[in-house]
Amino acid sequence: MTLNSRCSIDGSCVQLFNFNTIWRLCTTLAVICLLFPLHTESAGSLDDEDGPYQGKYLGKINSYHHQVSGDVYAVNEFTFLFVGFNYDGNGADTFFWAGTSNRPGPQGFIVPDEYGKTNILDRYHNKDFTLQLPDRKKITEVKWLAVYDLNNQNNFGDVYIPDEFEPPQPQLGGTFSKRSHNVSSGAIEILDSKTIRIPDFTYDGKGKRTFFWTGVGAQPSSRGGKIPDEMGYLDPIREYKKETITLELPGDKTIFDIDWISIYDLADNENYGHVLIADNLNVPPSLVKITPYEFALPNCRQLHKNLQVSWEVFGPQITFQLSGQVEKDDYMSFGLSGSDTSSQMIGGDVVVAYIDDIRGYSVDYNITSLAPCVQVLGQNKGVCRDDVVGGLDSFQLNTYSRKDGINTLTFRRTLISSDPGDKEIRLDRSNYIIWALGQLDTNYEPAFHTYYPKSDVLIDFNTTEPVNDCFSFTKHVDNPIQTWERVKILDPTVRTFNAYLGPSGGQKAYQGWTGHVSSGLAWYINGYMIPELFMKRGLTYVFKVRGGNNPHSPDNYHPLVITDEPRGGYDRLSDAKQSEIRVLAGVEFTRRGRPKPTAAGPLCISRYPPGYDRRLDDNFPSFKKFNRSLITDCPPEEPAYLEITPNITWPDVVYYNSFTHANMGWKINIIDNYNNVRNSGESMQQLHVFVALAAVVVSVLRL
Repeated sequence: MTLNSRCSIDGSCVQLFNFNTIWRLCTTLAVICLLFPLHTESAGSLDDEDGPYQGKYLGKINSYHHQVSGDVYAVNEFTFLFVGFNYDGNGADTFFWAGTSNRPGPQGFIVPDEYGKTNILDRYHNKDFTLQLPDRKKITEVKWLAVYDLNNQNNFGDVYIPDEFEPPQPQLGGTFSKRSHNVSSGAIEILDSKTIRIPDFTYDGKGKRTFFWTGVGAQPSSRGGKIPDEMGYLDPIREYKKETITLELPGDKTIFDIDWISIYDLADNENYGHVLIADNLNVPPSLVKITPYEFALPNCRQLHKNLQVSWEVFGPQITFQLSGQVEKDDYMSFGLSGSDTSSQMIGGDVVVAYIDDIRGYSVDYNITSLAPCVQVLGQNKGVCRDDVVGGLDSFQLNTYSRKDGINTLTFRRTLISSDPGDKEIRLDRSNYIIWALGQLDTNYEPAFHTYYPKSDVLIDFNTTEPVNDCFSFTKHVDNPIQTWERVKILDPTVRTFNAYLGPSGGQKAYQGWTGHVSSGLAWYINGYMIPELFMKRGLTYVFKVRGGNNPHSPDNYHPLVITDEPRGGYDRLSDAKQSEIRVLAGVEFTRRGRPKPTAAGPLCISRYPPGYDRRLDDNFPSFKKFNRSLITDCPPEEPAYLEITPNITWPDVVYYNSFTHANMGWKINIIDNYNNVRNSGESMQQLHVFVALAAVVVSVLRL
């Protein structure tokens, strides 16, 4: 580059560019600006662009003493997020402190720490956490938040709330356009950066392969991705009738990554209705935990929000990896359908994978009925291990791990097994697949599945190019499930109990009441699911039992028994376990000491109506409404009678259950006097009233 110089008398020179030099320089700068555009945002905005969305940035903490530092965001109207917070913990009487004065001082109030406590602050090192203002105070009602020592009235660090600050809040959006298949909704609510609530959502369920679908662009198209439904499934969506549902965007995707949400049919590439998502929404950040998926195999398929399978074919073998976000006592199941034309559990050939306190397991199972494995006329039927029904365990476990709440197990088997009971994994066409997630029972056997597909699942294990639609696992803090109201039969005049079968409901019913895993069925007594019974010693009671009397059926053969053990399934237990249990009624023993049930009546059962999806059980607000939806089928046959007279030798608590299957019944309280039970209940009510009155008195005295 050539430069011209002009010098003054004092010797100083000014360098001048000629015209060509200036032109070349401007051209060069223009290219640089195009390639590397300048940013004028603040440092906080840059952080938001580069990292995950964490809310509205308030700024870095102004540090004065004790190594206080960190970044502060507003999560919503009431909550601050501290990122990378540090404090050496050496203050004498130090708290999080907020106020309305112009600068931090003694006029203010304590903000509880991340645990909701108002203790003196300990040391923090690069910690992320949230603080919520007390008494539903809003961020806009304070001017600053500080780390403040009350003893010395010394401010160690602070951050200020700007004037006219607007904290993130849930935002209303549009409604779904009404294009076809009766799709409609109320105005959607964007609750946070990952969560959308759709009120009054309607869809007729008659599409071919229809999903909640999202993507970018002016209009919905096939170039998008699935959103798991309200239960985490990625299957074609069901019919909805003015239901309010909540969807969570998958993986690390946020509302800022999408332009629309559609009800989209992939079979016909047709948009049945959609809603557009506005830009730059000031919504709270999602506080769900995101755990990246890790798989070592080239292909991956997301089966559910909480389950993915990956695989690789090498020669005559196939290697699988199952990864699931499950509890410690849960199992993951995956395998080939019992049908070549649909996904069907009956006849399926599956692996059940789980990790106990010591090691991992990948166990080969055969499914002959939707019931736990039981002996029927000397043969094992139900969900049984292959080695129990005369087959081989064809799966070889390679690796297992549990990390961040995710179980990962890798195992292999041959495509064509030497076990004639195993199904062939085909490479010349797609395979119909079945899968399930559920809890293990006390014998580490799979109990009734909590999650399972209702539609067909097809996987081609021999693709020319690797396939991968997996995404990161997400987990949020679940609110405790409110169970349906429990029933107690306490009436001393009730001496007869009609016992029949019905579905065990979801988390709000059997499982929520007892804390036991469910077998799928439960005893219904006088029209109620597993009520708690009260019986007086010396009085005689009769059970009219209609639980099935066909011993050829692994599903519906349930003689009633009463023991001192809470779970039941006496016939499935080992001799050693049976010897530990006291049988009080319903079983007699043969000359060889084998147990034989005495109360097996005809099958009377309440069933779901045709086409009902039992995964929706928890949508019912009460057992009463759930029970009204069932269809009861009882043959006009005499029941089996089980007559009992509790005496002084009976324990205070015994249990009615099924002889063949575990976890179907509940408690019987053996009492000496009904009045004592009533007085106990009245005393508890009086105690509650007394506590409430005491609280009122204390409040008045404080005034």
